[in-house]
Amino acid sequence: KHEREILFARSMIYSNEDEKTHKEAAAWNAKVESEDEYTQMILLTWVRYDQYIQQTMQISAMWNHSIDFNLIYVALCWCKKDINKAHELLFKFEQWRFRNNDKQKYKKNINEFLERRCCNHNVNLFCMFLSKKFKAVEIATIATVNDGLPFIANNKK
Repeated sequence: KHEREILFARSMIYSNEDEKTHKEAAAWNAKVESEDEYTQMILLTWVRYDQYIQQTMQISAMWNHSIDFNLIYVALCWCKKDINKAHELLFKFEQWRFRNNDKQKYKKNINEFLERRCCNHNVNLFCMFLSKKFKAVEIATIATVNDGLPFIANNKK
């Protein structure tokens, strides 16, 4: 009845994967939300979003839905999708965040993050926590621009 064609896909800043794996990671899923005789509404979701949504919801429930989904997503990526390790890492991050004065350090460097389009302050602060080996702004750039932050506020509903 209808033809379909992929019109766009996520681009990567860099890729250490082969072309097939890269194309799979950059793909989108399409789901027909509604249709009538003349129109069809299709919801496009990034494949990576679909791969992480269940785990993200699981961890969010453990935290009584008090943590930013993108923060959970970055933790899951950092822990190679291991829910228990991600949960433990988030717990350590929450302790670190309240124990240290790093929020003030972050506020001093906020423009460096914003200039690189890293606008999620929770993720940026988490990247500071992870920044023992890498510069925090580099981690935030990779998480935001290359990996993408797939969740929006409406996902909590």
